[in-house]
Amino acid sequence: MSAAAKTDFDYIVIGGGSAGAAVASRLSEDPSLEVALVEAGPDDRDLPEILQLDRWMELLESGYDWDYPIEEQENGNSFMRHARAKVMGGCSSHNSCIAFWAPREDIDEWEQKFGATGWTSDLAYRLYKQLETNEDAGPDAPHHGDSGPVHLMNVPASDPTGRAMLEACEQAGIPKAHFNTGDTVINGAGFFQINRRADGTRSSSSVSYIHPIMDRKNFTLLTGLRAKELTFDDANRCTGVAVVDNAFAKTHQLTARAEVVVSTGAIDSPKLLMLSGIGPAAQLEEFGIPVRVDSPGVGEHLQDHPEGVIQWEARQPMTQTSTQWWEAGIFTTTEDGLDRPDLMFHYGSVPFDMHTLRQGFPTTENGFCLTPNVTHARSRGTVKLRSKDFRDKPKVDPRYFTDPEGHDMRVMVAGIRKAREIAAQPALSEWVGTELYPGADIQSDEQITEYIRKTHNTVYHPAGTVRMGATGDRMSPLDPELRVKGVTGLRVADASVMPELTTVNPNITTMMIGERCAELVRAARTA
Repeated sequence: MSAAAKTDFDYIVIGGGSAGAAVASRLSEDPSLEVALVEAGPDDRDLPEILQLDRWMELLESGYDWDYPIEEQENGNSFMRHARAKVMGGCSSHNSCIAFWAPREDIDEWEQKFGATGWTSDLAYRLYKQLETNEDAGPDAPHHGDSGPVHLMNVPASDPTGRAMLEACEQAGIPKAHFNTGDTVINGAGFFQINRRADGTRSSSSVSYIHPIMDRKNFTLLTGLRAKELTFDDANRCTGVAVVDNAFAKTHQLTARAEVVVSTGAIDSPKLLMLSGIGPAAQLEEFGIPVRVDSPGVGEHLQDHPEGVIQWEARQPMTQTSTQWWEAGIFTTTEDGLDRPDLMFHYGSVPFDMHTLRQGFPTTENGFCLTPNVTHARSRGTVKLRSKDFRDKPKVDPRYFTDPEGHDMRVMVAGIRKAREIAAQPALSEWVGTELYPGADIQSDEQITEYIRKTHNTVYHPAGTVRMGATGDRMSPLDPELRVKGVTGLRVADASVMPELTTVNPNITTMMIGERCAELVRAARTA
């Protein structure tokens, strides 16, 4: 819609993505509150390419993708792009819906190591249960939810190559595992749980939280409106947001009587804060943006799961149907004594040549792959402004493989070697054909390292750029209640708030952050 007929609300949530949809839905459960959800992309309700989960790969670099290039990489693949969804549901409308409860160790570390008081695994596990309707719920799994908005199902073991892959993992010393049991899988492999409904519709945050509440009289969905800048009064209270419905449109002001919640993701949340004068003072001054809060941590601590790929020609025809083409995962460790796996693989029943073909590697239309990724990469990147123009894409610099100890590349090289070990097991002998990339000629650590630098991708999990932390930590822009330090009436709720990226795919945890944000807002209202 071009201009909202109503422009003043109690709460405005900016960004209808994984967390934002949850925040808006939960806040609008109180009929006395007027809640608006503002999304730059379109409504997803009549978009089959969005709603049908098995079509997710069509969305990369499409019109539903902000499609952020990255800055030139010192040690990584500079061709890489960060897909960020431009549609209701955000990246939960754009991803493969792999659904994980984070290991307890991940969440407890947020409080114990980073000072995010109150963010414990007990809290998170209560909220995971609250948000889900899980196929496994029942007497044997009382930790699972059976009445939440987000539907989780087990991927059926229908893919014969996937079944053989898990048998090969077992032969290689990685036993079969079932995920989301409440126990951390340090060494194990299995078919995923995914947030998908029985008819093949993705159980995105939009499908789960927003579609069912469209008739609420106190809820307003505003799509096609892009945030330019947050607005503040003289007391530094956030009063709303200036929006436009196209790149050259007149600005409209939306007003929040109580609070604004920014949920535009790990790339756009720091950008919007900086455009609004909250960020590193030197960077804001460089572009002539008045400094409202000198917050040096905004746009820092960018984390991700860097991902390599090893692909084989299949000796038999691959499956022609799948829930989402990436149905199984493998966890293991590259060193002893870890409490969480440092290496994860996704198994793909499709060719994955988006960064290998340009480097001259052969490809196929009948193959399968493993994609090793570093679960806790130590490299840290940045998101910075390109200019003061809201239309300009920010500078996204993940700084892949720049950690001084070389941990990230060491784990990735070990991942390629482990994948080859799995592929050499008898269980896969009827499936494994020619190794297309890296290929049999690439064997030494140095050769594998060079291959990874040229061809690695991302699992599309940016996080940490507006992290929460101890009240006195200047490099944490948020306090543990997700409030932006230095102003009032403003919170952030999305993956940018994570002090440390989760070991596993973080989308369900991002929804959990939205659930928690709504609780914190309600608690503040009744305090």
